Amino acid sequence: MKKTTTILILTGSVLFTTGFALADKDKTACKNLPDWRQLTDALKASVPTSAGGTLNDKNGGLELPMWATLVDNFGHVCAVTFSGSNNRAQWPASRIISMQKAYTANSLTVESSPGIFSTAQLFYPTQPGQFLWGLDQSNPVNPAVVYRGPTHKWGSSNDPAVGGIPGGNNRFGGGIAIWKNGEVVGALGVSGDTSCADHNIALRVRDNLVATAGLSDNPAGHYADNIIYDIKKGKSASGFGHPTCPGGKEDEINTKITGITHPAHDDFPN
Repeated sequence: MKKTTTILILTGSVLFTTGFALADKDKTACKNLPDWRQLTDALKASVPTSAGGTLNDKNGGLELPMWATLVDNFGHVCAVTFSGSNNRAQWPASRIISMQKAYTANSLTVESSPGIFSTAQLFYPTQPGQFLWGLDQSNPVNPAVVYRGPTHKWGSSNDPAVGGIPGGNNRFGGGIAIWKNGEVVGALGVSGDTSCADHNIALRVRDNLVATAGLSDNPAGHYADNIIYDIKKGKSASGFGHPTCPGGKEDEINTKITGITHPAHDDFPN
């Protein structure tokens, strides 16, 4: 009797989880975003050949293969992909982190400045004593979405997370909003390298998608959500600073991408 009861409960749980995913998928606004193939092409164009891409440049980090996620304007996963030779060539943890970053960037962006935040701009204000301290505890990750299998489909065009809301709040570089005709249509999250490199790669991926997939610039300025390296002696002059990372020259590469010169900052670590 006990065995039968346990099986029934497990079956009910599986049915509930599957129904949840299908219900969410029906409510997505993914039609406003690039598709899986466009995201994959944009990611591969943003990482060096050593990381499974085509870029003849560096990103200021460890130059590792990457994960990328697109979410719609309410955080539903629309596409998950990777740059490496297979879905184990990247850090497995970074698949989930890329979802967190996309979810965070979308959930903390509205269509007017200063209501536009990249995850890179959340590092300093979420430190102890700052005004967003505890933000990372406010939206827990949804395990039913981010850990759903089968794992061999992770990063494919039918990744099992598609249609679900991953949740999670991430507070370091790699998550930025996506815009179209002056409206927030979702967000991009990338992960798999240092957080500084992740931000640079995210900018490159978004630039590629703007050029190829019908997206448009942030109405507050294309790089209004750029990373800010201004932490000196543990304090950020802007209040939205981010530490430098191992790998080197991440700010020089960011300047090359954006044309925005960074103020002086402490060397790693901060």
